[in-house]
Parts: sequence; C-alpha cells; structure tokens
Amino acid sequence: MKAVILAAGYATRLYPLTQDEPKHLLEVAGRPILDRLLGQLPLEELDAVFVVTNAKFAGRFREWAAGAQVEVEVIDDGTTSEEDKVGAIGDLALAIREAGLDDDLVVAAGDSLFTERLDGLVRLAQERGAAAIAVYDVGDLEAIRRLSAIGVDPSDRVVSFEEKPESPSSTLAGIALYFFPRDVLPLVGEYLGEGNNPDQPGRFVEWLYMRVPVYAWRVPGQWIDIGTPDALAEAERAFSN
Repeated sequence: MKAVILAAGYATRLYPLTQDEPKHLLEVAGRPILDRLLGQLPLEELDAVFVVTNAKFAGRFREWAAGAQVEVEVIDDGTTSEEDKVGAIGDLALAIREAGLDDDLVVAAGDSLFTERLDGLVRLAQERGAAAIAVYDVGDLEAIRRLSAIGVDPSDRVVSFEEKPESPSSTLAGIALYFFPRDVLPLVGEYLGEGNNPDQPGRFVEWLYMRVPVYAWRVPGQWIDIGTPDALAEAERAFSN
C-alpha cells in the first residue's frame, strides 16, 4: 500500500501567506500542515509516500521532505500558475504513471487537518474489498451546499454523490481522502480519457461509484479544510488546545 498526497494548488485565497510558501507547509500550532496530516495516516502500513506538487514549489517541498518523519518522493507536475495547472485528478494520474503504481493507494489532499487517526478508512476498505471515501457530517443542510453531499445505504455503500447541491438531502460531506484498491487505478486514466473534469478529486468518485462499489467512512473527531484565513485560524485554535 502506498500514499499519494495532492499538493499542487496555489492557494490564492490565502495570499500573501502563500505567495512564496505552499499552503501545505504553513505551520499550525508550530508544525507544518503536511506533517500533521502524515501523522494521522497509517504510516506503518505504507511502503511509500508521494507528494505531487507544482514547479513553483517543488524545491520547497524537497527541502521539507529531507527532514520529514517518513521517506517522501516529490513529483513535480511542471505547472507554474493557476492558468496551466493540471488539476487534482490529473496529478493523481501523473503520480500513478510516473511512479508506476500498481498497489492499493491512499489518496489525500495535502491541505486537510484531522484531530484523530485515519486508520479506520483503510480498515473499512480492506474489510469490504472496495474503494472508500472519507465523509464528515457537517450537520447542516445549508453548509453542505458548498461541499459534496453523499448519500449512503445501511451498509454505508455510496448511493448518491452531488457536488454543491442546490437541494441537498444529506449532511454527509465528501472529503478528499480516499482508498483505491489497485484494480481501481486504471479507471483514473479511463475517467480522464472520457474528457471529464481533471480537477476536484470528488468528481472522480462521483463517476466511480456508478461503476464499482464505493463505501463511506465517517471521520472521527474534527476535520478542517485549510482553504481560507478563517479556516487557518480555526486550525490554529484547535491544535493549540
């Protein structure tokens, strides 16, 4: 089992903090965001960790990787701005291709923080022998309009998936944290080959669950998506406490 961390965005909503420093390496309560994310993953079960970033920040990520808690390989997607970015799913396909991945894969956005361990995602997926997505109950139908709403059956199999729904019926939000068995990896290329949206990793799961079983795993504790200054401040408070 290997892990791919998606970290090629430019985080323009966090300017000026992210003009010369990648969002994923900003410190929260004295530690880089990416260090905290890696600390919650089941590192003892991973053979390798790959971080996909852009040409602008690749050097900075390699500096960080030299002192990381686990061996990390940095993959540069060659982009330099929002205008030429590959997109999260495009970056996942790049990692699969460049690293020759043919293994079960944990995929995570590098800007999410969790207060609890994430081992349960892997356990659920392995028990079901299927793909899995992490979900978080935001508890508010209004809040889910800005996210992806996921519906599940009594076995927690995903039965509906809608990005930014106008009339949501579920408060379960899909998170960019996934487990893909090795036999799912070729479907990433198939998805892109059909001309589908290469950005927003949830779009791939929205396409995938109609083709193969995908199960939802409920994240314990707190989840914070570091997308805005307010979210960064919230994370600082949560982890300082």
